[in-house]
Order: sequence, then C-alpha cells, then structure tokens
Amino acid sequence: MKFEVTILGSSSATPIFNRNPTAQVLNINEKLYLVDCAEGTQQQMLRFDIKASRIDYIFISHLHGDHYLGLVGLLSSLHLNGRKKALKVFCPAPLKEIIDLQLKYSETTLHYPVEFIFTSDEKPEVILDNQDIIVETIPLDHRIPTTGFLFKQKKRLRKLIKEKLEKLEIPVPYYTALKRGRDYEAPDGTIYKNDTLTIDSEEPKTYAYCSDTLYTEKYFEQINSASLLYHESTFLNDMLDRALITHHTTALQAGEVALKTNAAKLIIGHFSARYKTLNELLDEAQSVFPNTELAVEGKTFVISE
Repeated sequence: MKFEVTILGSSSATPIFNRNPTAQVLNINEKLYLVDCAEGTQQQMLRFDIKASRIDYIFISHLHGDHYLGLVGLLSSLHLNGRKKALKVFCPAPLKEIIDLQLKYSETTLHYPVEFIFTSDEKPEVILDNQDIIVETIPLDHRIPTTGFLFKQKKRLRKLIKEKLEKLEIPVPYYTALKRGRDYEAPDGTIYKNDTLTIDSEEPKTYAYCSDTLYTEKYFEQINSASLLYHESTFLNDMLDRALITHHTTALQAGEVALKTNAAKLIIGHFSARYKTLNELLDEAQSVFPNTELAVEGKTFVISE
C-alpha cells in the first residue's frame, strides 16, 4: 500500500528565499490528502504535478494565515474546473465562517458539497476512519487552538504463499478466507493451518504531523514510535526565548521530540524567514537525532510501499 508525503511548503509565516508556507500532500493508496493550505499551495501543486482534483480530504491545523490562506482559492479553482464530488475539510470551527463569508461576498455558490468536520485541541479524537487509514487529532500548544494529525495505516490482510496453495490445488474462492486467517480443510478432511499457507502482513506504518507548537511532552505518548515524524522547527536553539514567546519549537527540541518518542525518522520544517540557508537547523536537529532530514519542497518521503 502506497503511503508517502510530498512537501509543498516549508516556510513559516511568510514566503521567502523560494520557500512557501506550510502545505503537504499525502498519497495513501492513490488517494490524496492535503495537510494545511498556505497561500501559493495551488502553484506548488502545479509545480510538482499534484492533481488538485484528486484531493478528497483537507486537514487544517490552525487558523494562522500561513496554514490556511490558500484554501478559499483552492476551493474556488475546483469549482471553476467543474468539480462535482464532495470534499471533506477537517478544521477549527471558525474556518467555516471565514470560507462562507468569502464565498458570500464573491457571490460564489460551489457546484460541489463541502463538509466541514470541526476539530478540537482539548483531547485526541478520531476524525477519519476509512478502508486505508485512521486519522487522529494531536492536541498541541500554540498561541491559538492547534492540532497536529496522526495518520495510521490499517492492518492489511495476510499474504498468501502462492506456491503452497497451487501445490495443494486450493481453489481460488478460498483465498479471501485464507487472507482473513481461516484454516483450510481439504476434500479428504486434512486441516492445513493458516500460518502454513500465509504470512502476516507488515506492521502498519504511522505518520505524525506536528504543526506549530511549544515544546511540551503532552503529546509524546500519542506519537510514540512513528514511522515518520514531521515536526516544526522554526528557530535555532539560540533563539529559545523567542520560541517560548511565540509558542514554537527549535530544531534542537524537534530532535529531542524524535529521540524521546522513538521515531524512526524525523522531518523538520516551518523555518523562520530569518534563515536564508537551512544547514544550521539540520545540523542542530541531527546533533540529537541523526536520522533527520529537511522538509525540502518537492521532496517525497516514502513511509510504506
């Protein structure tokens, strides 16, 4: 099952040095999920060959403009391009009023339904559960209500050992039951245990998206052992006082989050406009957690294939 994330924006409050504000696209089994939608997100999707029409789910972490100001433009473009299928937007409740107001005064009636599912930063909640993925909110500590999102693969069915099935001449109609863990009884009454005919599927992978937040351990248990962790890293640690005032995290602290939560890999992003180059931020995070990479725009990180 394909499970990967493409970075569309990695800057913080303003676009600068060819870096756009926050946006990412997850491809989960060929379904697209947009996570945050800063201004310029449409241009980034065109640049990196992401088809907006394939997006059915949008997740907005909070209502600072560098995380949602591209949304009304995207909704309008989908409307102009003839979209008919429904779109789900997971977001803080006031975003609906913001979108409705803009559509009202532009006298726009979308030709497709938009369902708003409101998030809360009070406690973790499952907000989406489909055949591929379960998505939970991650309550964070920012200046306004903010959540991250935890994407958890569902356990896949067991894998068939085709050579054994063919050797035993097991009829194809039994294959689904075998994938679900059933034993097989041959016509002569012989019972073949499931674990001799199948192997277990891989352990489900997880992607933890931690948007703007003060360093705090309150969400550590929820994101423990993430296959891939994205964590904001707005400042270098020599600006820790500024990070505390603005409720952001430093690159060093992001490395500590990955280390303490036993992440397999860390991506850092949401870089302050004061940094023209990012090597110092990467070095600082890697000093604590070596398996760290930058959220480089256009780069795709494969979580599972």
